[in-house]
Amino acid sequence: MSSKDRPARLEYGPNGFRVLSAGSHVSCAVTGEPIALEALRYWSVERQEAYASPEIATRRLLGDA
Repeated sequence: MSSKDRPARLEYGPNGFRVLSAGSHVSCAVTGEPIALEALRYWSVERQEAYASPEIATRRLLGDA
């Protein structure tokens, strides 16, 4: 399996993320949908998880997801 076909493993920081294992995408922590690394904009540093949209991130951080 090439890195284009597998999920990446990331470390999320306040101003960006660091790739720990190469891959093309990560999964949304709430919906499970794949998020291409180029499109990844929303994550939680404290929870170390990614979100597919600002609405999903807000719901999760408020405890509604």
